[in-house]
Amino acid sequence: MDTGNKTTLTQFVLLSFSTFPQIEVILFIVILLMYITCISGNFAIIVLVKIRPSLHTPMYFFISVFSALEIMFISVTIPKLLSSLISAKRVFSFVNCFTQLYFFNAFGVTECYLLTVMAFDRDLAINNPLRYGSLMNPNVCIQLSILPWISGFTIGLIPIIFTSSLEFCRSNEVDHFFCDLSALQNLSCSNTFGSNVVTSIITVFAGLIPFSAIMLIYIHIIITISKIKCNEGKKKAFSTCSSHLIVTSLFYGTVIIMYIRPRFTEYDKFIALIYTVIIPFLNPFIYTLRNKEVKVVLIKPNF
Repeated sequence: MDTGNKTTLTQFVLLSFSTFPQIEVILFIVILLMYITCISGNFAIIVLVKIRPSLHTPMYFFISVFSALEIMFISVTIPKLLSSLISAKRVFSFVNCFTQLYFFNAFGVTECYLLTVMAFDRDLAINNPLRYGSLMNPNVCIQLSILPWISGFTIGLIPIIFTSSLEFCRSNEVDHFFCDLSALQNLSCSNTFGSNVVTSIITVFAGLIPFSAIMLIYIHIIITISKIKCNEGKKKAFSTCSSHLIVTSLFYGTVIIMYIRPRFTEYDKFIALIYTVIIPFLNPFIYTLRNKEVKVVLIKPNF
């Protein structure tokens, strides 16, 4: 074998849900409706925050950034999935596969850090209500919103470099509906120890550190809320971060279940649907139904 060119495959075949042909049509209809709803819902949130003066606050600024991220995150994988569900065209070139993988990882890591920034914003609002407006000024908001993107697109590149350098010469069939790290590493016929170690280290920086930071922030928030004597004050303080807490729990809950498992199986594709389709679909409803200001705008859209 030519050791000068470790990549012997030029394309991959995404099996998607071809092993479950009886549900492919149903999946296509359901996922398409969820995708359209997700795009429309998140875009509506962005527009509302932009044109409604009452929503020109740091919290809703970060929510609008999060909505834009959700649109891009779900659009990395779902169009290809929908195409594979209704046609036999499941071929993905080597370059396109790793390009998809890079953006999926980059947006995923960005989401982890953006959720951390949003938690910090809520903590600052609850613990420093008098100084909150001056501390979280527009310039600070913009800077804090940019940091997750820089982190995501930097951290997301590292495992791509190591995984793409592996030798793929066994099978070109990826048992997934998108190019996932673990699924691709299972196809390699070279030693994946280095790639696995790098992936594990990156997982710590991409997921564990932001998750730990969010937990510490919420412990601080809970301690502060517990000191509030008025029940109405406690309820109001908690309501300002309830949406974020729900979204964070859903996202991290499914990701942890997915990636703490030792090996990838064909049924993990259904778990992956939760955080690639279902959660982005639910997020616009969570942020609109759990936030009083957004509900007021929706009920009385007088601009």
